[in-house]
Amino acid sequence: MSGISVGLVIVLLLVLAAEFVNGWTDSPNAIATVVSTRVMRPRTAVIMAAILNAAGVLLSGTAVASTIGKGIVKPESINLVTVGAAMVAIVFWSTIAWRFGLPTSESHALIAGLTGASLATAGPGVLLWEGWQKVLKGLFFSTVLGFSAGLLIVTLIVWIFRGVNNRVAKSIFGKAQMFSAAFMAFSHGSNDGQKFMGVFALALVLGGVTSEFKITPAIILICSVVMAVGTSIGGWRIIKTMGISMVKLETYQGFAVETGAAACIELASRLGIPVSTTHTINTAIMGVGAAKRLSAVRWGVVKDIVAAWILTFPVCGVIGWFVAIIFSKIF
Repeated sequence: MSGISVGLVIVLLLVLAAEFVNGWTDSPNAIATVVSTRVMRPRTAVIMAAILNAAGVLLSGTAVASTIGKGIVKPESINLVTVGAAMVAIVFWSTIAWRFGLPTSESHALIAGLTGASLATAGPGVLLWEGWQKVLKGLFFSTVLGFSAGLLIVTLIVWIFRGVNNRVAKSIFGKAQMFSAAFMAFSHGSNDGQKFMGVFALALVLGGVTSEFKITPAIILICSVVMAVGTSIGGWRIIKTMGISMVKLETYQGFAVETGAAACIELASRLGIPVSTTHTINTAIMGVGAAKRLSAVRWGVVKDIVAAWILTFPVCGVIGWFVAIIFSKIF
């Protein structure tokens, strides 16, 4: 075990910057629907999301963190340059996407950036298939299960409440949506917050501060606070794209979206599967909209969102690779 070097400090700050951006650009996913249905004011929803994101990080365990920290690439084959380059890729890509109001997946940006940087510093042999299997399972959770959960729950709601007056139903689900939005915010912290905890712990090992990969209470606290601060700033551009531009949602639909997406994310967290909150809630919104009629979904907006999803892997991979090459020459 040794002291903290300047290089390690820089990398840890980059990890926290990426965690901050995660709270800033990804957390709005958790509250987009509750804001768009006017159940909660934007400021109130952001405060709630900040608190429950932090709670999700603190109370969710460390299975996802372990997958990210030591399951995607071989920790012994990379260095601090690798981690720093990956964080630069995340911050750059997520900020650009936010500028255009496009919800991106920090999960996929992290995995792609880490992979690209690792390939630059260690070669193809650095990748671990076991971890990548979980990434592929995460794609299933966030797309197929997200869409199906939203579709199923909203269909059940319509059938169960088919004889209830619209005004009464709106009042019921207006209250229920506060709880489903809270569940969604908590689940976001439980999965996304863990990812950067894993990278933080990995950086400490690579920097020689600790001899083994371990998620300590201090790491959990630091990451939860940084994510909460990022969330508190909010992301109205992304809230507008998801909650207003893609599908016009009623309160019962917002409840179905949040409940379905949060359930999928929580299941993934318990299995140690890194899943994209952005993908999960967006596909749940599509499922809910499609349950009414396909034309209820503005597919032009969906096309732009999906394009951003597809671009995340190659763009962040290339940025991570390129920055790692530059950092290697400089440091």
